Amino acid sequence: MSDASAPSDTAHRRRIDGDSLFIAACIGLPFLGLLLFFVYPMVIVFLRSITQSDGSLGLGNYVEVLKTSGFWRATRHSLLMSGLTTAISVLGGFIIAMGLYRCRFPGKWLIRAAIVLPLLAPSLVQGLGLIFLLGRNGLVNRLFGIEMDIYGFWGLLIANTFYALPQAVMIIGAALVLLDARVYEAAEVLGTRPLRQFRDLTLPAAKFGVLSAGFVVFTITITDFGNAAVIGGDYSVLATEIYSQVVGQRNFNMGAVVGIMLLLPTVLSYYIERQASRRMGGQKATNVQPFIPVFSPLRDIPIAAICFLISAGIAAVIAIVVYASFVTLWPYNFALSVKHYNITLAGGYSSLWMTIVISVLAAIGGTLAVFALGIGLRRAPGVVARPIQVLAAMPAAVPGMVLGLAYILTFNSTSTPLYLLYGTAALIAIVNFYHYHTQAFLTTQTGFRQFPEALEEAAGSLGAGMGRISRDVIAPFMAPMLVSVLFFLFMRSMVTLSAVVFLTTPDLSVAAVTIMRLDDAGLTSQAAAFSTCVMLVVAAALLMMKALLYGFARYGAQERR
Repeated sequence: MSDASAPSDTAHRRRIDGDSLFIAACIGLPFLGLLLFFVYPMVIVFLRSITQSDGSLGLGNYVEVLKTSGFWRATRHSLLMSGLTTAISVLGGFIIAMGLYRCRFPGKWLIRAAIVLPLLAPSLVQGLGLIFLLGRNGLVNRLFGIEMDIYGFWGLLIANTFYALPQAVMIIGAALVLLDARVYEAAEVLGTRPLRQFRDLTLPAAKFGVLSAGFVVFTITITDFGNAAVIGGDYSVLATEIYSQVVGQRNFNMGAVVGIMLLLPTVLSYYIERQASRRMGGQKATNVQPFIPVFSPLRDIPIAAICFLISAGIAAVIAIVVYASFVTLWPYNFALSVKHYNITLAGGYSSLWMTIVISVLAAIGGTLAVFALGIGLRRAPGVVARPIQVLAAMPAAVPGMVLGLAYILTFNSTSTPLYLLYGTAALIAIVNFYHYHTQAFLTTQTGFRQFPEALEEAAGSLGAGMGRISRDVIAPFMAPMLVSVLFFLFMRSMVTLSAVVFLTTPDLSVAAVTIMRLDDAGLTSQAAAFSTCVMLVVAAALLMMKALLYGFARYGAQERR
C-alpha cells in the first residue's frame, strides 16, 4: 500500500511546489514592478528636491522656492481654482445625479451621452472648445459682437468644471443608487413631505458620496496641466509652474521641490477620499430595492431643465472642436473642408499610431499585472498581503505631473541600467499604467471578492494546479471585470497628458502632446482635427467594451437558464 501511494504523494508535493512558485511569481513580479516604477522614482524625486546646487543635501531648495512670489501666487491660484471648481462641479454633479436617478423625465440618455464626452478626450480639449466658442475669434464673439477674453481665470474655471463634472456625477450617482426604495415608501406612508424626505433621507445617505466626489474633483483640478496650458494664459498654477521650471528653465531640482509641494494637498485629499469611499462602501446592503421615481412637475421640470442646460454646455464645447476641425478658415470662411486633417507638424499622425501602440501595451501588460497580483494576494498571508495592498493603492495619490517628473529624473540618468528604457514606448506605457494603477487594482480586487471560493476548492480537489485554476476558472469568471480594466487602461492612456509630457522626445511623441504643440504653434484647427481623431479612437474602444460586456451579460443569462 505504501508503494502504491508513493507516486501519488510525490505528484502532490510537486503540485504544491509548483503552486508555491506560481504564487510567488504572481506576487513578486508585480511587487518588483511597483518598487522599480513607482517607489524608486518617487524616492529619486524627493532626493533631487533636497539636493542643493553644491551637491550637498539640505532644505536650501525649499527655502529658495518658498521665498519666491511666483510659487505663492501659483499656490493661491491652484487652491482658489480647485476650491471653486470643486464647489461648482459637486453642486452640478449632484443636480445631474438627482435628475438621472431620482427624477422622471424623458431624454436621460442624452444627458448620459453628454456626460461621457469629456472622458473621451485629453483635458486640454475643453480649453480648445472654449477658445472656439468664447475666444476673441470665437463663435459667440463673431455672432453677437461681444468682446470677451476667455484666457485666464474664468476660462480655466469653466474648462476645469466641464472636465471634472462627469467624475462628480458618477460618484454621487453611485451613492444615490444605494438608497433603498422601501425607506421612501415608509416615509410616504407616514405622510412625510418630499422636501423633508430629501433633507432627512437623501442628503444624509448621499453625504459620503458627495464628500468623495469633492475630493476627487479637487485632486483632478489641482493636478491638471492640459487646460491650464491651453487656456490658462497668465493665470499660473502649480502644474504649469513645474512645467516652467523643468522645460522652460531646465531647473530639475526646483521642479522636484514644487512637485513635492503639490503632493501635500493631493495626498491629504486622497486619504480623505479613501475614508469617505470606505464609509460609502459600508452602506452597501443586499437586496436593495431600486427607487422608481414618479413624475412630479415641481421637482422634475426644473431639475430636467438644469440637467439639459449643463449637458448642452458640455456637448457644445466638444462639438465645436469637431466642427472647427472641418472649417476652412476659422472664423472667416466657414465652408467645410478636410484640409486640417493634413497634419503639417513634423511626424504627422505618427504620434497617434504610437499612442495606440503604447495604450495597447499599457492595457494588456497592466491587466495581466493586476490580475496576477490579485491571484497572489488571495493566497498570501495577511502580513505580506496588507502592505502590498496599501502600496498598490498609493499611485492615485501622486499627480501625473509629479510621476512624469520622477520618471525623467530617474530614467534620464546614465547612473542606472534603467536608462535603457528612456525614450522608448515601453517607458511611456509603464508610466501610463502606474499612473492609473490604483483604479485598475481596486477594480480587480472587487472582482476577486465576488469570486466564490467553492469553485477554486472544487477545481483543486480535481487535481488542478493554481496556474490552471487561474486560467480556466478564475479568468473566465472575472472576464467582464478584466475587460473593463483593459479598456479603462487603454482609454486613459490614449488621452493622458500630464504624466507623459516630460517623457516625449523628438523621435517619440504621443497624441496629447502633439495636440498641445499644434495649439502652441498657432495651428488651432489642426489641433482640433487631431483631437477629433483621438476622440474617434477612444469612442470606438468604448463601444467595443460595451459590446463585449453586453455579450458577457447575455452569455451569463443563457447559462443560468
